[in-house]
Amino acid sequence: MDNMNMQEASRVILGLRAAGWDEKEINDFILYIETGEEKYKPVQKNKPTE
Repeated sequence: MDNMNMQEASRVILGLRAAGWDEKEINDFILYIETGEEKYKPVQKNKPTE
């Protein structure tokens, strides 16, 4: 599998921002992908009830 290029990485970041992720969540997610360290693994947010 090829590495992600900068254009693809930018689209991922912009997509996460559009989904409501803050900068720390995005940074931690990228660190989790690169390092595999559990301390950076995303946690599910509680969804608002309707």
